[in-house]
Amino acid sequence: MVVQWWSKRWARVRVAGEDGMTTAEYAVGTLAACALAAVLYKVVTSGAVSSALQSLIVKALHASF
Repeated sequence: MVVQWWSKRWARVRVAGEDGMTTAEYAVGTLAACALAAVLYKVVTSGAVSSALQSLIVKALHASF
C-alpha cells in the first residue's frame, strides 16, 4: 500500500518537472543582490573609503586646466 502511494507520488513529481525552480532561482538571486548591495553600502560608507572618495572629489574640483 505504501509502496504504491510512493510510486504514484514519484510519477507525479517526475511529470511535473521543475515547475517551481524559476521562482526559487529568482528568490535566491534577489537575496544575493540585496546582500551584495548591503556589503557595498557598508564598504562605501566606511571611514577610510569615505575620506578617500572625498579627497578625490576635492582634488578633481580644484584641478587646474
